[in-house]
Amino acid sequence: MRIPACEEGVVMSFVENLSGELSSKELSQIVEQMLPDKRLEKVLLIHPDYTRQDFSDKLVPLIVKHLKARGLKVLHTLNASGTHRAMTEKEIRKKLGLYQEQFVFFNHEYANPDALTTVGTLGREFVSEKTMGDLQEPLPVTLNKLFFEKYDLIIVLSGTSPHESTGFSGGLKSIIPGIAGPDVVGLFHWAAVLIGIPRIIGSEDNPAREVINEACKIAFEKINSLVLFLNMVYEETDNGIVPKGLYTGFGFEGSLQAYKQAVKASQRIHIIYLDKPVRTAVQVIGENYDEIWTAGKGSYKLQRPGVLLPDGEIIIYAPHIKTFHSNPQMDSAIRQIGYHCKGYVKQFIKKHPRFDLNVAAHVINVRGDGTFDAVTGREEFAFKVTLATSISKQECEAVGLSYRDPRSIEKEDFQSDDCLWIEHGGKFLYDLKKEA
Repeated sequence: MRIPACEEGVVMSFVENLSGELSSKELSQIVEQMLPDKRLEKVLLIHPDYTRQDFSDKLVPLIVKHLKARGLKVLHTLNASGTHRAMTEKEIRKKLGLYQEQFVFFNHEYANPDALTTVGTLGREFVSEKTMGDLQEPLPVTLNKLFFEKYDLIIVLSGTSPHESTGFSGGLKSIIPGIAGPDVVGLFHWAAVLIGIPRIIGSEDNPAREVINEACKIAFEKINSLVLFLNMVYEETDNGIVPKGLYTGFGFEGSLQAYKQAVKASQRIHIIYLDKPVRTAVQVIGENYDEIWTAGKGSYKLQRPGVLLPDGEIIIYAPHIKTFHSNPQMDSAIRQIGYHCKGYVKQFIKKHPRFDLNVAAHVINVRGDGTFDAVTGREEFAFKVTLATSISKQECEAVGLSYRDPRSIEKEDFQSDDCLWIEHGGKFLYDLKKEA
């Protein structure tokens, strides 16, 4: 189904085929339809990073083709990596499907003040409200400087699927945390963790999204370019990525409308409903998740109420993973605090008020729901999280996670009725079927 764009004043348009696959022709038509009918000599493309398996490599060559027809001379690309590691030129070319094209690529540097600019402030009352009083100070909104340079067009490319900290990924999430500084990233992660993954993942609107939207509203008041959002919805299969939908919109309002339409599609594609709870779930993590920071999705997406039996186990099976985070500073922070429940971490934050809230949110999200007795220091958890990676038993236990030798994991050992073997680990949200 396609909603045609108007000649003027178009805010949002989309094309989708949820029961089949979008063709290159259909993708090309909507790109051509949505690109402004004017000279576009200098363009910035903000794109997903290596952790997102999507159809950027099919879509971007079509975008470049139509941009050239409008006079493209300079193409800049910005990897919206958030707090993930930088990508190499080889990785970026493969991600974008641009093997021969000439372009200038940039990696977002979230911890480099010289790469950022402050465009405004989130007020004290707003911050307090979204963190249930945990934070009581205004926070600066810092974003990558490139976003505020003068371009003929900025294209923001993203994908939508259930997400642990924002309900669903995509849309304005490519701006925050995609190209944001540490303060606002820590704020929205903390706002999300206070609600908890079981309640936030798979929700369209939530306090974390409200933080993102409010900060982006401030940013768009300072923007110097027209911004076009392209939001992908796709399905991962054994045969590769299948394009299901492309949702487009201009500016702040257009991004919100495109995101809402993409969410409707993602809800139909990316949520798997189980007939009954499971005792053990094995998430087979792909090579694109190369640290626990990202592979933690294997835990997040099994935390909906009722999916796991009491005292169940999530096994993150990823022999290629050797570290908690590729950034030494963040890896050290994770090892300092360990993986704990919300009550423990909140007490830790009170004692260490300058500790990275982004890391604090991560360790809670991976470990999941639990209780903490501040007097005894005892924690009790709803389920066990086990790493079957190249991280040693000693390292796992030092941060509060269980360990299994990845060589001991065999698929045939997890085929009983109370086990779940998940080939595309971390990609789908699992929920229990609702009674009719």
